[in-house]
Amino acid sequence: MRALIIDDSAVMRKVIERALHQAGLELTEVLQASNGEEALQILRDNQSNPLALILSDINMPIMDGLQFLEIRRQENLAQGVPVVMITTEGNETFVMRAIAAGAQGYICKPFTAEQVKVRVLPLLRAA
Repeated sequence: MRALIIDDSAVMRKVIERALHQAGLELTEVLQASNGEEALQILRDNQSNPLALILSDINMPIMDGLQFLEIRRQENLAQGVPVVMITTEGNETFVMRAIAAGAQGYICKPFTAEQVKVRVLPLLRAA
């Protein structure tokens, strides 16, 4: 399974990757981006080799996670790939905007591997 992790913190990207492994996901490749703009380019460059999962922070420089979701939808990139937001933003407004823009799940930082498992596995089974 291929996954894309989008977060401006390299340390947090590794924490998320480790949590995915601890949740029992068999990852064959993990692509990483430090902002939404980089993530969009990765999606454009990998259209022939689809992803199974995208995890994204909301607050990032250059292009935030909500802008990423909106442009991803406009460009029809990675259609059908579940997106889970992993962020410190627990505000209901942010949650509603993320879901309206195409996110299927939401995990607040700090999080555990069990929380990742509970939020991510059902989305992968449904995809």
